[in-house]
Amino acid sequence: MNNLPSVQPVTLKGTHVLLEPMTWSHLPDLCEVGLDPELWRWTPMAVRTPEEMRTYVEEALNAQERGTALPFVTIERKSGRIIGSTRYGNIDMVHKGVEIGWTWITKDWQRTAINTEAKYLMLRHAFESLECIRVQLKTDSLNERSRAAILRLGAREEGIFRNHMMTYTGRVRHTAYYSIIIGEWPVVKVRLEDFLRRPSGKERPSPMEEFPC
Repeated sequence: MNNLPSVQPVTLKGTHVLLEPMTWSHLPDLCEVGLDPELWRWTPMAVRTPEEMRTYVEEALNAQERGTALPFVTIERKSGRIIGSTRYGNIDMVHKGVEIGWTWITKDWQRTAINTEAKYLMLRHAFESLECIRVQLKTDSLNERSRAAILRLGAREEGIFRNHMMTYTGRVRHTAYYSIIIGEWPVVKVRLEDFLRRPSGKERPSPMEEFPC
């Protein structure tokens, strides 16, 4: 009998952000805020039209149904507005691992505490509730800003997957892989909690400025 915890839809609540399991009811709000082409510059897919956003949501929910993903909408708590999305992916509870990624946040909320707190909530849930021993993160090898942000989060670089995937522009993408493992989590947790206790403000540098995968 496999007694490992399964990844069930869960709402993760922080001071600044609410991560709510994605449903079809979120599609109109995602279309309202998520069709800026710049948000998808570093991702393999293009989401520029309502039809492409519908496909994006459909693929996310299909992956959830297969048990390999848990997608969230990112909600700014003060306003209650959806400002982006993120998810657990490549879920493998046999080997106690998940990936955090597929993240985008509207421009108005980049360079704030929003993404840092979202990553903190997801890491805490992965290590402390799901009992993961490894959390994986990745980004386009050319996305230096995202790579630096992942390192500031406390992850360790593991290497580059060369010719890893094709992007919607036809470019061959190399992907940089990172991880945080269970033995590193206590130190990472303290660092993130220390950051999140500081006075908030949009101009405050954030460890996780943006995090497209």
